[in-house]
Amino acid sequence: MAECEICGASGPLTEVAMSPRTDVVALCETCAAGLKGEPVPEGHWQALTGSMWSERDAVKVVSWRLLNRFRDEAWAADALEMLYLEPEVEEWAKAAGPEVIHRDSVGAVLSSGDTVVLIKDLPVKGGGFTAKRGTAVRGISLVPDNAGHIEGRVEGQRIVILTEFVKKR
Repeated sequence: MAECEICGASGPLTEVAMSPRTDVVALCETCAAGLKGEPVPEGHWQALTGSMWSERDAVKVVSWRLLNRFRDEAWAADALEMLYLEPEVEEWAKAAGPEVIHRDSVGAVLSSGDTVVLIKDLPVKGGGFTAKRGTAVRGISLVPDNAGHIEGRVEGQRIVILTEFVKKR
């Protein structure tokens, strides 16, 4: 029976293409969902410390991308320090960049264009006003390189808002 190339789980597998190439990685339902930014069980991604040593470049690429997603955690930072990729494989891994998943205060995944509600009064620096709790911010934009920031219009001004202070509507 086939096993997930990240965590080793057996069962139904999904083939996921690692862009920009067409190489695929066979993932279990949990890893495939987690790759899309959905929550996974606590400690599940610890399996990356084993999969990063795979002989298959596509598995190394997905491992590198996921480890970068968790680079603020000690175990992932340690694994990234040990991980060596050939220069062309490293370029491939960086081509799509590390995936940035924006989540609201309760963990819901945010998308560009969503409407969020402020869960706290927020003083707007340089704006001279306070954005009140309960204010709806429509048509948000995601800050591409920072999962903790979104942008939106409040009282006619475009501001940066920390995702920890919003809830998806």
